[in-house]
Amino acid sequence: MAATLIDGKAYAVRVRARVAEGVAALVAQGVTPGLAVVLVGDDPASQVYVRNKGLQTAEAGMQGFTHRLPETTTQAALLALVARLNEDPSVHGILVQLPLPAQIDADAVIAAIDPGKDVDGFHPVNAGRLAVGQAALVPCTPLGCLMLLRDHLGDLAGQNAVVLGRSNIVGKPMAQLLLRDSCTVTIAHSRTRDLPGVVRCADIVVAAVGRPEMVRGDWIRPGATVIDVGINRIPAPERGAGKTRLVGDVATAEAAQVAGAITPVPGGVGPMTIACLLANTLTAAARAHGLQAPADLTL
Repeated sequence: MAATLIDGKAYAVRVRARVAEGVAALVAQGVTPGLAVVLVGDDPASQVYVRNKGLQTAEAGMQGFTHRLPETTTQAALLALVARLNEDPSVHGILVQLPLPAQIDADAVIAAIDPGKDVDGFHPVNAGRLAVGQAALVPCTPLGCLMLLRDHLGDLAGQNAVVLGRSNIVGKPMAQLLLRDSCTVTIAHSRTRDLPGVVRCADIVVAAVGRPEMVRGDWIRPGATVIDVGINRIPAPERGAGKTRLVGDVATAEAAQVAGAITPVPGGVGPMTIACLLANTLTAAARAHGLQAPADLTL
């Protein structure tokens, strides 16, 4: 029996609608959430991503501020801009688009962002707050994954969860979020012994390793819920010379024959990332003014 497809695109529409409601409530109290996005260089994928963020920010009723800097921007210049945005009362969220050019230390830039405006959730202060169970701004992709899991499964308590990947952006915060929801969590990675066997024990699998279709169908426990974070572009000669297609970290066709539910690629986790960025900006604006953000969008 084929797995249920978890439609992240449809759920992201619902999240953005809730954000718009929350924004309207704040505006009625005299606060308009503002998101500043900083793009250094001319990476085409980043350009598209930033443009989409700008459109969705406006649709949610927020103010959007886009700062485009040349590839040759120095670290000192970028840090000076971040400092100005930290002090700007109209800016409640700051996102510096990654990756950054080689001459810039991304960790130093992330650390320079006011933790209260760190809507990417990458600042060490927010990572620490998440780890100890305090209110935090959480990285957008793991937050989106958690929302999809809660929507599909309801109460996650007692579920055995395996997170494939240990990055600061997805793997580690995902594990912390699942722990907060009382899952039993294993973080697996490239050096895990008998990786397929570890995954086969999971009720929930979150794949975030960046390797196309690494997770095979026979790795999946029958009935498990699979969240595929991967977005990989691979050659597609059947579509013509030089053509490509997007695949996840999971071999979807195989896994869908075993899993109970699975996110597709594209259309699964991806749309949730920007939706959760907007949710984080709303949360940051509310907290900055001592107001209440919608409980279903915060941690």
